[in-house]
Amino acid sequence: MDFEDRYRVRPKHFELADHDPRDTAGIDKDASEELRAKDLAKLDDLQERLYAEGERSLLVVFQAMDAAGKDGTIEHVMSGVNPQGVRVTSFKQPSKAELAHDFLWRCQLALPSRGEIGIFNRSHYEEVIVVRVHPEYLDAQGLEASSGLWKRRYDAIGAWERHLHESGTRVVKFFLHVSKEEQRERFLARAEEADKNWKFSAGDVAEREHWDAYQEAFEDALQATSAEHAPWYVIPADHKWLMRTAVASILVHHLEEMDPRFPEPSEAERAEIDEAVEKLRAE
Repeated sequence: MDFEDRYRVRPKHFELADHDPRDTAGIDKDASEELRAKDLAKLDDLQERLYAEGERSLLVVFQAMDAAGKDGTIEHVMSGVNPQGVRVTSFKQPSKAELAHDFLWRCQLALPSRGEIGIFNRSHYEEVIVVRVHPEYLDAQGLEASSGLWKRRYDAIGAWERHLHESGTRVVKFFLHVSKEEQRERFLARAEEADKNWKFSAGDVAEREHWDAYQEAFEDALQATSAEHAPWYVIPADHKWLMRTAVASILVHHLEEMDPRFPEPSEAERAEIDEAVEKLRAE
């Protein structure tokens, strides 16, 4: 199953309405879980090689409506990799110090080091999605909303992501696409199940009033910023089993393209290794 091709955003032909949140890519849950198990094993191997190589990095961005499953997807997809080589950053409401800088500053500070996989749970895209839906948030930045502002921010994001790519950080971005009906069911489950109460927020429910505005903001942002060097993927999120499988498969695709290698010792290093091995064998 080529999830990479199926769910990739192609800006010239992209409309969010064309992407079904309940899509299953023609496979069932059992087949999905079997495929995911294989990809998670590949991901573990690829992440180890990336870490050992220590020359490049992978930045994975997750954006979604509330209750789409960002936390669970990160947990499941990264469950088998070495935590030393993975760093997750969750971006909340900007602090006073963060608001005193440009909108990309706090994300720049959280970028993965060479050899790492960095994961952004929400990201710099909040500044062209949430802030677009709630332009009053710009007051704290001393700015006013305008169509020109969003265009300038799309351009800044595109330039920044190209710079990251050219500097050795591959950028892969996922929009977890949940339906309004499924979000409602998940909110009700959070409210009614004791072990999920801590996830329930009345504020999240209130944001449903802005559903259409969010869909428009996501569509414009994805269309403006999906590029060959930093692609967006619209992942159907109504079936969590499919969502997690698709994300794992696409990450494997990109890491296989990067093809990280274990470092090869130089002749001098090989001679030192051989000498050390001989000493060990002689003990």
